Amino acid sequence: MDNWVLKGVKNLVNEPAETLEVSPTQVKVKITHLLISNFDVLLYNGDLTANYPKTLGRFAVGLVTEVGENCYGVKKGERVYLESAKSCGACYNCKSGKRDLCDDIQLAGRDFDGFMRDFVVCEYTDVSPLPDSVDNLKALCIEMVGIAENIYDKLNLSAGQRVAVIGCDCLGNIIAQVLQYHKVIPIVIDNTPVNLEKVKKCGVYYTFAADDEVVRNVSEATNGNMCDAAIYSSASRLPVSLPPRLVGNGKSLVLSGFTSMHSSVDARDILEKNLTVFGVTNAANYTDSVINMLLHGAVNVDCFDKEIISQFDPADILTRFGEGFNSMASGKLTVLKMIF
Repeated sequence: MDNWVLKGVKNLVNEPAETLEVSPTQVKVKITHLLISNFDVLLYNGDLTANYPKTLGRFAVGLVTEVGENCYGVKKGERVYLESAKSCGACYNCKSGKRDLCDDIQLAGRDFDGFMRDFVVCEYTDVSPLPDSVDNLKALCIEMVGIAENIYDKLNLSAGQRVAVIGCDCLGNIIAQVLQYHKVIPIVIDNTPVNLEKVKKCGVYYTFAADDEVVRNVSEATNGNMCDAAIYSSASRLPVSLPPRLVGNGKSLVLSGFTSMHSSVDARDILEKNLTVFGVTNAANYTDSVINMLLHGAVNVDCFDKEIISQFDPADILTRFGEGFNSMASGKLTVLKMIF
C-alpha cells in the first residue's frame, strides 16, 4: 500500500504503512483524490519544517471502507472529506471547550500525518460526509473556501464594502467569490491576464493589473476612499508592499496562504494609516458551513484548469512545483487520482 513519507528535505519515500485496526470511534478511509498544493511543496523543499518522518498531503477525499461500532453519522461506502486542519485539543481554549479558538491549529502533512497514502484510519469526527452535488473537485477546495470564510468573519465586513484581493491564484479567486457571496465587492489585482479573465467569468466586476496605475484605478473604483480591507494571497508572489497602499485609514490587511518568500510590509504605510495586520492560514471548524455554502452555489471551481493524474511520482511533481511550476498560482488544480 502506498504511503509517501517525508523523511527530510526533498527526501520523499514510498514506505508501506502497517495495517491499522479500527477502534470503536474510528473509520478507515480509502483515499481516492488528493490535491497537490504549494503547502506540500514548501514542506518538501524544507521552506516549512515538520517533525520528520511525516506523510505528506493536506487536501483529500475518500471512501469509507470500515466503521467502528460507536461512530455516528458516517456509513461504510460514503464519500467523505478528510479534515486538513483541526484543533490541538491541548491548549487552554481547547480544554475549556473553545476549540474554535485553538491556539495551535494542527495541519495535515506538517503536524499530523497527511493523506498521500492509500488508507487513513482516523476518528469519525475527522471526516465529513459529502452530498452527491459536491463533487470531488469542489470537495478538494473546502479548505480554501473555509479560509476565505474565516477571513470574512474576522474582518466583520458588511454588504457593499469594497475589499482589495491581491493575487488571483486559486485561493485569491475563491476569496473574491466568497466576498461576492456575502455581497461584499471584491477588487481583484493580479499580473496574470489569464487569472483575471477566470475571476471575471465568476462574476467579479473590478479587476486590475498590478501595474503603475493600480493605485489610481482602485481609487477611482472606490470614489477616492480606497478599500475597506485588503487581502493578500501569498502564492501570487506580488509585492507585499502593495496591499497597504490600497486601503483607507484605520482599515485591515490580511495575509493568507503559505509562501517561501521572505518579504517585509512597509511599516510606514501601516503606521501612518493605523492599519490592523493579521494572518489567516487555515479553516479549522469551518467544514460544515463550507459544505452548505457549496450546496448553495457560493463558489464556482469550474473556472480553474484541471490536471488529473492517475500515474504519478509525487516527488517528481513536487520538484516541478518547486522549480516554478506552481499550478495553484496559475489557477490550475493538480489532482492525484488514487483509485481506479
